[in-house]
Amino acid sequence: MSGSAFYNVTHDDTQAIDDCWNRIGVHGDKSCPLLAEHIHCRNCSVYSAAATRLLDRYALRQDDRDLAYAPVDADIVTRSLLMFRLGEEWLGLTTRSLVEVAPLQPIHSLPHQRSRALLGVANVRGALVACLSLVDLLGLEPGSAAPSGGRVMPRMLIVGAQGGPVMMPVDEVDGIHAIDERILANASQSTGKYTRGVLQYKGRNLRWLDEEQLLSAVSRSLS
Repeated sequence: MSGSAFYNVTHDDTQAIDDCWNRIGVHGDKSCPLLAEHIHCRNCSVYSAAATRLLDRYALRQDDRDLAYAPVDADIVTRSLLMFRLGEEWLGLTTRSLVEVAPLQPIHSLPHQRSRALLGVANVRGALVACLSLVDLLGLEPGSAAPSGGRVMPRMLIVGAQGGPVMMPVDEVDGIHAIDERILANASQSTGKYTRGVLQYKGRNLRWLDEEQLLSAVSRSLS
């Protein structure tokens, strides 16, 4: 989805939090008297408190907001999957759960992390967004495989979780592919966490993620 769609998702959250870092901090006119002491807004307790309020809101709103995607039409012939890489493993996630693929952003850790998977928060166009480790959520081994050729750019996946958008860094994004439902139906069973199955696609073993289970795990990590 476009940047305007991301704005619609985050607009209410941004309005509710005093984003002083965008007005008088490092992203504003730098007139904040605390900058001399903290050097950067991410080192300030005000920034950390805003991030904590954001995470509190994820937990409070989980029961009040529907997942940010529509049901799948059972009669469709193909299904769109975003193919991406974590370490040496290629994974597929249905695009209905995807808000945006964004450039890699600096992640600012929080003094009191709520879960092992929570990496911290990132500032995306003025909005604080929680960042989670998909490697930890899926129980994968960390590390980045050598690229097969060409320039590889790590990306951030922004997905529509209950309570608001969440970012997850990945090592590489291959793109969106329309995959025949018959191929998906014949995917082999997998014992991997939050996985519907494993299929052969374009010469790769593609792990097809169960987005409902995955987004439920994301919500639990933010509670």
